[in-house]
Amino acid sequence: MNDEKRDEFLVGAEFCTRAIHSQMDSHVASNSSTGAVVQPIHMATTFRQPGAGEWGEFDYSRSGNPTRNVLEKTLANLEGGVGALAFSSGMAAIHCVTMLLRNGDHVVAGCDLYGGAYRLLHKICDRSGITVTLVDMTDPAAVEAAMTANTKLVWAETIGNPRLSVPDLKCLSEIAHTHHCRFGVDNTFGTPALLRPLDYGADIVMHSATKYLGGHSDCLGGTLAAKEESLFEELYYIQNATGAVLDPMTSFLTARGVKTLDLRVRRQSATTLQLAKWLETRSDVRRVLYPGLESHPQYELAARQFDGGFGGVLTFELDAGLARTAHVCESTRLFQLAVSLGAVESLIEQPATMSHASYDAVDRERFGITDGLIRLAVGLESFEDLRNDLDAAMCQNSLSG
Repeated sequence: MNDEKRDEFLVGAEFCTRAIHSQMDSHVASNSSTGAVVQPIHMATTFRQPGAGEWGEFDYSRSGNPTRNVLEKTLANLEGGVGALAFSSGMAAIHCVTMLLRNGDHVVAGCDLYGGAYRLLHKICDRSGITVTLVDMTDPAAVEAAMTANTKLVWAETIGNPRLSVPDLKCLSEIAHTHHCRFGVDNTFGTPALLRPLDYGADIVMHSATKYLGGHSDCLGGTLAAKEESLFEELYYIQNATGAVLDPMTSFLTARGVKTLDLRVRRQSATTLQLAKWLETRSDVRRVLYPGLESHPQYELAARQFDGGFGGVLTFELDAGLARTAHVCESTRLFQLAVSLGAVESLIEQPATMSHASYDAVDRERFGITDGLIRLAVGLESFEDLRNDLDAAMCQNSLSG
């Protein structure tokens, strides 16, 4: 099948099919001389040109690389964007978005926010005269009240980190666009397998590709996809000018991970829901936060926005202090004590001292990042084994002991 016929066929194909076959829909992905069904890795940093002052499709790997191009075209296809960009880290991708802003501009962002994004907005962007207001993104009235004449960006997460709040994306996009500013969404927890923010009115969707897209804890990267061509070109200009691009080997590995994204995320979501329901039955657990639970405050909204699962991350809170909670995290055998998420192995961490340690103490308290909070990133192990591991760690550190 030639490229044109494959493109036509893929238009109506399901997500899992496009995640595999859209990687072979361009000449840079296929290898006509060998018939290889996997795209090659192009390590070249520079490319021969047809003539002086005449430019081919690729000239210098910072500006474009065939292997990175395959990943970017695949992500644009899966997100429903006009184009996508692959960066050297998730934070590099978010930083690119903030470089759309100028001195005096204002950002409205969620208070249930990744610690690295919090640090960037409060400790780096402020040096350029950019201000930020953190609000509860599940409260449209609070978002509306935070908007000013200088607000140029509304930044939300499809599933907040670490309290797993779920905002109404369509409502937020309407607020942002009414105030003539852009709406950016971090969809790392949701993944395009379960939710595509551009369909709900977002202008930009971001992923830490280190997480579910790569899926194996061996790729550090980030991505952006844009809804409109002019915005995509602006983001590309910034990326090319600043240089935080994804290298060819990591681009290849991430593209490989995307092929199994749908299978992994749906299995992880199912196991996470089982764990969340089990944790809710325990008397030593104060509360469980997971969008797939009917007890979650945004459960009905999440059920409408997500397709086929609610993600592989859950948070629960013990009625315990910092030290006792840390001991639980340190006592598991299958859940490895580490930050990050989205990979085949399960991880456990204490947000107050790990993923969200960059929050100012007053903001941790204000936004509910308590000492007893534990975040689980569920992998592909069996539910029974993960449950037994948690049970042993929690009983060993019994709050009644």
